[in-house]
Amino acid sequence: MDFEVIESKRLKERVLYTKHPTGLDIFIVPKAGYSSQYAIFGTKYGSIDNRFNSVQGEVNVPEGIAHFLEHKLFESEDGDAFTRFAKTGASANAYTSFDRTCYLFSCTSNFKESLEILLDFVQSPYFTEKTVQKEQGIIGQEITMYEDDPGWRVMFNLLKLLYKTHPVRIDIAGTTESISKITADLLYKCYNAFYNLNNMVLCVAGDVDPAVVLEVADKILKPAPALEVTSSFEPEPVGIVAARFEQKLSISVPLFNMGFKGIPSNGWDDAKSEAVTDILLEIIGGDSSPLYRRLYDAGIINASFGMQYFSGRSFAATIIGGESREPDRVADEFFKEIETLKAKGIAKADFERAKKTIYGRLAAQYESIKDVANAVAGCRFADMGPFDMIDAVAETTIDEVTQKLSKHFTKDNYALSIILPLK
Repeated sequence: MDFEVIESKRLKERVLYTKHPTGLDIFIVPKAGYSSQYAIFGTKYGSIDNRFNSVQGEVNVPEGIAHFLEHKLFESEDGDAFTRFAKTGASANAYTSFDRTCYLFSCTSNFKESLEILLDFVQSPYFTEKTVQKEQGIIGQEITMYEDDPGWRVMFNLLKLLYKTHPVRIDIAGTTESISKITADLLYKCYNAFYNLNNMVLCVAGDVDPAVVLEVADKILKPAPALEVTSSFEPEPVGIVAARFEQKLSISVPLFNMGFKGIPSNGWDDAKSEAVTDILLEIIGGDSSPLYRRLYDAGIINASFGMQYFSGRSFAATIIGGESREPDRVADEFFKEIETLKAKGIAKADFERAKKTIYGRLAAQYESIKDVANAVAGCRFADMGPFDMIDAVAETTIDEVTQKLSKHFTKDNYALSIILPLK
């Protein structure tokens, strides 16, 4: 089986791609001379996929089931996958986000054996009512812990301000009540719908032989018919739910998240939207911006201050946050800076500097096998090409950034979430 070579003339990097006969998309990022290898195996299935249509008809499942399924896949009748990875010396992990679930490992030896374990256990579900009940207690404790986590709460409080119906507003792990409704039968329904190889991607990075990856894939992957599954969401109203929410937790310095609800897109359009937003955020509040220096020097923000374009299948927002004893002042100063930029226009030098910063940040991912593998897999989940993000940044114009400035940062789509100290 031949690999298609996808090259970036800008980065002078290449990614190998093939569609395996089983339907799995396989990407390899060759990194000759690197001492370690990294692999990520994921499915386009996350916490927002609670209502879907498949060959089983329309299915409604409890909140948190994607995360629950991720936990359960590591178990089998013969033990758990972590024990198997320990024998090869690989470091393994997994995560569930809003729109994907991924399983991964890194190693410095025994790559072939570790890849066999990864592909095998993800394709070998084993659920019983007894093991499900045991996991309900474990995840219930995890949920309780996150209820008191300031960083977690400030974000989800914000998402509930921005979104009225979209499940992105729901905690990824669900609630203790919702997971109590999970059964082995429901787990198998979700697994059979979303863990079809046609809905999945494997990305490997490091000094690896592509022939070895294909050898393992041919040996371990289990052919299955291509099944179509589509998630359905209630229509999300334009605008926000509320502009502000405060909560008190055991912290010493207040936390805040400012959010601006955006318009979701995918593929190249999402790459462009992220590129334009990232450049604009760098201009407004990047480390070298007047706003950042002014707030930082006055002690109003600290190194925790950060900004991100937050997007996935069917949702998009811009989030700015960190620690501050005066979160309302941060918000006021942010809006003042926006109005100043709208009135005076974006200086070309500031645009070019911000663009180079974002471009350099993305290019640096290709120096890390973990970062590049996650980036390439993430692009596939977003229906982008491996180099679409870097190309989108390179091709962004000052007019596009100016247009985003005028339309996106308004009070109509803005909300503020704050976590205050108990005392």
